[in-house]
Amino acid sequence: MDETRQRTGEEPRRKRRLTRRGLFISVAAGCAIAVVGGGIATASTIGFGTNLVGTQYNEGLQVSADQIIKPVGDRLVSKNGKLMGSTVSPDGRFLAATSADKSIALQIFDLQSYRLIWTVGTASGANQKLSDGTVGQEGPTFSPDGKFLWLPEATGLTRFPVNPDGTLGAGVKVTIPTVGGKQALTGKTAYSPDGATLYAAVNGQNTVVAIDPVAGTITHTWNVGIAPRSLQFVGNRLYVSNEGGRLPNAGETTMNSYGTQVPADGTLGTTTTGTVSVIDTTDAAAAVSSIDVGLHPTAMHLEGTTLYVANTNSDTVSVIDTASNDVVQTISTQPWTKSTVGYEPTGITVADGHLLVTLGRANAVAAYAVDKDPRSPASLIGLLPTDYYPQAIANVNGSIVVTNMRGIDARGPELTFNKGPGTVSATGHGTHSTTGSLTRFSLPSDKDIAKYTATVFAQNGWTDNSVEQANGQKAAAVPVPARIGDPSTIKHVFLLVKENRTYDQVYGDMPQGNGDASLAQFGAKVTPNQHALAAQFGLYDNTYDIGTNSAEGHNWLMQGDNPAYTESSAGEYTRSYDTEDDVLGHQRSGFLWTAVQQAGGTARNFGEFTQFETKPSTASWQNYYCTTKSVMAGGDPAQLTDPTIKQDTESPIPSLNAITNHDYPKFDTAIPDIYRYATWKQDFEKNGPSSLNMMWLSSDHTGGTADPEAQVADNDLAVGKIVDEISHSKYWDSSAIFVLEDDSQDGADHVDGHRSPVQVISPWAQHGKTVSTYYSQISAVRTIEQILGAQPLNEKVAAATPMFDAFSKKADNTPYTAVSNQVPLTEGVVTAPSCGLDTLGQTGAAAAKVNADAAAAASVPANEKEVAAKWEKWAQGQSLTGNGAIPDEANPALMNRWTWYQTHNWTTPYPGDGKILQPQQVTPSAGGPTDADG
Repeated sequence: MDETRQRTGEEPRRKRRLTRRGLFISVAAGCAIAVVGGGIATASTIGFGTNLVGTQYNEGLQVSADQIIKPVGDRLVSKNGKLMGSTVSPDGRFLAATSADKSIALQIFDLQSYRLIWTVGTASGANQKLSDGTVGQEGPTFSPDGKFLWLPEATGLTRFPVNPDGTLGAGVKVTIPTVGGKQALTGKTAYSPDGATLYAAVNGQNTVVAIDPVAGTITHTWNVGIAPRSLQFVGNRLYVSNEGGRLPNAGETTMNSYGTQVPADGTLGTTTTGTVSVIDTTDAAAAVSSIDVGLHPTAMHLEGTTLYVANTNSDTVSVIDTASNDVVQTISTQPWTKSTVGYEPTGITVADGHLLVTLGRANAVAAYAVDKDPRSPASLIGLLPTDYYPQAIANVNGSIVVTNMRGIDARGPELTFNKGPGTVSATGHGTHSTTGSLTRFSLPSDKDIAKYTATVFAQNGWTDNSVEQANGQKAAAVPVPARIGDPSTIKHVFLLVKENRTYDQVYGDMPQGNGDASLAQFGAKVTPNQHALAAQFGLYDNTYDIGTNSAEGHNWLMQGDNPAYTESSAGEYTRSYDTEDDVLGHQRSGFLWTAVQQAGGTARNFGEFTQFETKPSTASWQNYYCTTKSVMAGGDPAQLTDPTIKQDTESPIPSLNAITNHDYPKFDTAIPDIYRYATWKQDFEKNGPSSLNMMWLSSDHTGGTADPEAQVADNDLAVGKIVDEISHSKYWDSSAIFVLEDDSQDGADHVDGHRSPVQVISPWAQHGKTVSTYYSQISAVRTIEQILGAQPLNEKVAAATPMFDAFSKKADNTPYTAVSNQVPLTEGVVTAPSCGLDTLGQTGAAAAKVNADAAAAASVPANEKEVAAKWEKWAQGQSLTGNGAIPDEANPALMNRWTWYQTHNWTTPYPGDGKILQPQQVTPSAGGPTDADG
């Protein structure tokens, strides 16, 4: 089994001074937890210094999400993907967990020997094969006698017999039919008290069904609230947590989630209700009642007659007295006074008079003193450290077991990437090297829990002076003010969002930084502008994306977090992938643009976080390329919106749609980024910039009309020209441009798969230096908010240190002049555009040679033409282009092979394959996960 056991070592039973961080943390009386500053100027994650992600330090393991982890108790790591929900067998011996991202759907752990003993999935290395590799958002369910285990799936459940040693027998599928095009997306299941009936939350259909567990037939269906997640019996009454709350009333503002209109705040883009449904299972005709709780109720735990409900997006726990069905108390799970948003309570248990709540985003368990009387006020004792993103918690015969979704971050087996034409395959750390873990400990004394709180605060960077507000006194303008609301020399921020590259993949060939040239698949020849920009404005070789894929990455940039709903994969990404059109994926504090607007600034959007695109069916990459080529040569800019190519980009979030340029394309690999640049330029020269300007440049995702090298070169040229335009404008001296990837999933890196290429471009930027300070996407979000006077969106952003090291007090107004591309933008294009192939400005014999090379790149050997045609047909169904294009939709095992074949002229088999394969010959689980791709 692919697992690692480790005794993490409980911290000494005393307060610790973490000298590297300069912090001292203490527990105050009652529920308030106070932090005493130790000399740090403004914020706290500066204490990470030049830490490298994936490196073990005295304080713990540095992970990509601005945190260090060193959990209490024993750690058991699984490298078979992230762990989702979990459940413990009735006798307490086995823990079964759903999992995702490595084609393993189910993992069984023996808690006596503390090891992984069984895996089920579509991956080649699974102990037991499963045809349906999907998993729901909740954990499996054991039968009351422990002889059967039910796995929730997208279209129903699979029932496995459980052997005495914890291994599983052959599964039997129980299908829950699709209704109105919506799959079941099965949530939690629960047996009736007599064990005769199994009940399932049908998350995708807003229902609960009763199932005969022997016959596998559905005997009754109840309508409940939106997106039911968890179930809990109290006698014969079944309580159901509805993550999306109630159905809307007439005239109410709503937003979509998986085809259901959800009551919503149209500005902040978040849900406004949360409910618990109550079903009388003894009376099928009885009406289903409802209890109002906080936002996004997920996990529930029954203790006596008290039902605890985790309100994941409200950062609270509702306490329901089931004798009256009243919420008699609401417990805050917001331990740090500087922010009330983003701790994400996800799991609940009770042990020895202690309510234990996992705080997913804080990597901690919050412990409260509680009484049998649900009305007796709960009192916060303190926090216990866990691994990365604790998702579930159980009291197993007096031992506390925590299921940590992301374990020790992406430190699983290295991955191989094949993207650059003519390069050897690159093997290194990748974001999909996902792990999960269990941590196990005996509940410490209250005094010791209080002491552990200091560790949790330090690991998260929570200090009293993390967030300092302007005090009304006149302050001199600096690029990044120390206090929120003080003046900045920068008035216009541009955020350029690109796709999927690692630091080494782009900058590994720059000797100024910590790079590995052998991994530089898109080095200086392909990305001359990025290299020139790094040389002029600074190279950042220790900055990290946090998300595994695009669904997570755009959330991290637009929300400063990837909310728990998406962390749990929204039902293996069937309910939604990107949450641009899914209100359940939005935190209650809103987005980057709403924060800037609330601070009095303005915002303008060019494609980022938009969902819908409408373009003429006749519009092709070639049309967009030729139009842009004409405009860039001095032609009429009106060509950009000619009816033959003009498209419409829309957002279902009203506040975003109102600031979106609808002529600018969203993600679509059949539209070159130079067209996006030209469209933005037209708006910029007409209207000037807003305070915040967001742009999505997606060609470096690859998978489009041109080959990967040409698409990355197109993206690089667009970035260079945008910077050229801004730096030669009257706005340059008051501008800052942040260029980031949404994620770094599609490349290898020798430090960590989350390390990404970043540029900070401004007259106020540190010119010509290499900056090795630990930064992340959260750092960038905090910096943008700090510059524009916006309040941090959540606790992650509040704790982050602005990128002070990226800026200088003295401006260098030297503009930037874009560098011409060195790779033809038409390389690999099968049908030459009407305006001709890109000859890199050459004429005569030199141009003929460029054309010949491009033709060779697009050619397919005669014996492979039939196979290539099948791959082209496959690609047309992968949401890579056109209306409804979705980043990272295609399966990586297939996407990597298609890219490899294209870049190697259909002459070389993919590494490890004996021949060039047809799409149907590729095992979907080969070479990586099934829920996202590069």
